[in-house]
Amino acid sequence: MPKINVYLPDELAEAVKASGVPVSAVCQRALEQAVRRVTAIREVMAGDLAGDDLAARFPHFTARTREVLKLSVAAAREDGAAEVGTEHLLGGMLAEGTNLALHVLRAAEIEPEQVGRALAAQTSRSGGSAPPETPDGETARFSGPAANALEMAVAEAHGLGHNYIGCEHLLLGLIAEPDGAGGQVLRSLGAEARLTRRAVVAALAGYVHLRAQGAGAGAAATSADPAKALAEAVGRAVEPLVRRIERLEERLDTGSGG
Repeated sequence: MPKINVYLPDELAEAVKASGVPVSAVCQRALEQAVRRVTAIREVMAGDLAGDDLAARFPHFTARTREVLKLSVAAAREDGAAEVGTEHLLGGMLAEGTNLALHVLRAAEIEPEQVGRALAAQTSRSGGSAPPETPDGETARFSGPAANALEMAVAEAHGLGHNYIGCEHLLLGLIAEPDGAGGQVLRSLGAEARLTRRAVVAALAGYVHLRAQGAGAGAAATSADPAKALAEAVGRAVEPLVRRIERLEERLDTGSGG
């Protein structure tokens, strides 16, 4: 049987040894699930994206994430592009307007409007990253960077133990993907994979707390603005993390100045 090395952080490796977890069995199950998800994504990427049933081809994606994909395909068609690029994925996320990824960006002091302006400037400087139009005028596939970003989104969701792929995972995939315009724009505005991942975890914790509060509040909770309530809950959950990061940066600045 072939052997694949798995590298772990020191603390996790020690914890695994101490617990006696059956590493091979756990890794096999985890990898099987990841391979199935990534394979499903690649099969769609190799197919035609022009059909209106695009959403049905991504059963593990949330409704908002599927809407982002539909908006991305529509934007690529409008650009006359043969491929859906990371710039279209990021633009679709902005156009959808209500997803958790945007709340995470706001909590990191990156406003969606700011992202939109930077994205427009980036595509303008590059002269448009879209390849030549296909003969039939239809957007036929995801670009290599966009495909990689989607696969990384699947990997991020799996790594966080989630059985769905949300816009927050797509955000992480875009940030991690090195070549596409979408990731370049996000990183230029200060988005960083490790800290954004922590912010996503904190935001999801805030969302769960919000739902628990809503269940206890009954009818009064249903009358509130859910988008506003979610934004406030995300802000409360992420704020402590932001403060800790700021204190760390202050200490680093003080140490370097001395």
